[in-house]
Amino acid sequence: MPVTSSSDNERERWNQRYLEAAGAETWTVPDPFLAQAFSEYILPLFPHPGSALDLAGGAGRHAIWLAKQGWEVTLIDVSDAGVEQARQNAGALASHMHFVVDDFTHFKASQTKFEAGFEVVMAFFYLEREIFSEMVKAVRPGGLLVYKTLTLAQLKLPGGPKNPAYLLEAGELLRMADGLRVLHYREEVAEKATAELVARKGI
Repeated sequence: MPVTSSSDNERERWNQRYLEAAGAETWTVPDPFLAQAFSEYILPLFPHPGSALDLAGGAGRHAIWLAKQGWEVTLIDVSDAGVEQARQNAGALASHMHFVVDDFTHFKASQTKFEAGFEVVMAFFYLEREIFSEMVKAVRPGGLLVYKTLTLAQLKLPGGPKNPAYLLEAGELLRMADGLRVLHYREEVAEKATAELVARKGI
C-alpha cells in the first residue's frame, strides 16, 4: 500500500473544501486589507505595476484583485482544485498570471520560479512559521510583505481553526518581521481576531 504523505493529506483536505464551496464569496471576495495596503503603501512605492507572489492563494481572490491593477501575479497553493478555480475565476487575466500547485510547507525562495524575487509578497489567513523567513527572502530589496492572519483570540470566536499551531500569539507577527521596516501593524478582535502587517525590506 502506498504511503500517504502529510502534504497529500493536506491537498486532499483543501481540494474537498474548494470543491464543496466552489464560487462561494469566501473564496472570491478579497479581504479589505488588501485594497487598503495597496492604496496606502503599494501604490505610492510602486506607481508602475510590478510582480507579486500570493502564497496559499487558493481560488485567487487576492491574486486576481492585484492582477486587475495591472500586476503580474504568481499564485501558489497546495490545492490543485483551488488553483484551477483561481485560473477560471481570473478569466482573461489568467494569461498575465502564473499558477503553481506546490506543497509550500517546504517553500524555498531560491527555487528557480521564485529566485528573481517580487516587489510584493502577500499571504492571507495562512500560517506556517517555518517558512516565514523564506517568504521574506522572496521579497526584493525595497519590496513589501503584506500579511494578515488569525490570532489566538479567535479561539473565543466562532469559526476559524482551533489548533493553536495555526494562530498567532499577541505580538508574534511583529517579532517574526524583525529586520523589516514595519509600515503598518494592527491586531484587532471584531468578527475575527486578526493581526495584519505591511513591512518593507531594506534596499
